[in-house]
Amino acid sequence: MSIEKSTKAARGTVQCENTNINLLKANDYVADIIRNEMAKNKTLLINITSSAGSGKTTLMQKTAEMLKDKITMAVMVGDLETERDAIRIRESGIQALQIVTGGICHLEAQMIHQVLPEYKLEDIDLLFIENVGNLVCPASFDLGEDYRVTLMATTEGDDKPKKYPRMFLTSDMMLVSKSDLLPYLPFSVEAVTKDALEVNHELEVIQISALNGEGIDEWCDWLLEKIQQKQNS
Repeated sequence: MSIEKSTKAARGTVQCENTNINLLKANDYVADIIRNEMAKNKTLLINITSSAGSGKTTLMQKTAEMLKDKITMAVMVGDLETERDAIRIRESGIQALQIVTGGICHLEAQMIHQVLPEYKLEDIDLLFIENVGNLVCPASFDLGEDYRVTLMATTEGDDKPKKYPRMFLTSDMMLVSKSDLLPYLPFSVEAVTKDALEVNHELEVIQISALNGEGIDEWCDWLLEKIQQKQNS
């Protein structure tokens, strides 16, 4: 099942009679509603962001494989078109819903809130939002998440944290993905980690490969710890 959204996104601020109008205020209001809903149901909400092709969907599949017998998880997937990623995730045996943005380069809180009734949150321990592949626009939109996790693929080059600092500044975790390709690429984990920590010194970093399993246990342990903390809050 997919949900289509074709309205234009409003972001940033505009100047109107010398007054800055925060066009994100409405988004933040809905994000707080989502946050309260998640708190009421003790559901952990993780916003997964990255450039296109960084391995978000493959990570969702691997995470489902590792955790579906321990917890109940589900995924919302954002893409400009098609339902392909949600289909892949459903093949892993978990609930996944595609949000088709119709050209909008990010997800907004109202889109998330619109599809929440499709989920029985009281029965879900962990809900992922797989955001549209983009390191720019999604950084500005609070979706009511508990944590924002950004994938930094080895195929992208190690200079992205300082090129797109807002994304890394607003993230809680950076996953250096596709680490199995490191022997074949001019990518420095040390350099990308150094730059990312200079942008956000509180950022946690895990090096992962969904193909050979590197770092996946550490990633899943982090998720289980955060779920436990949410359920005990």
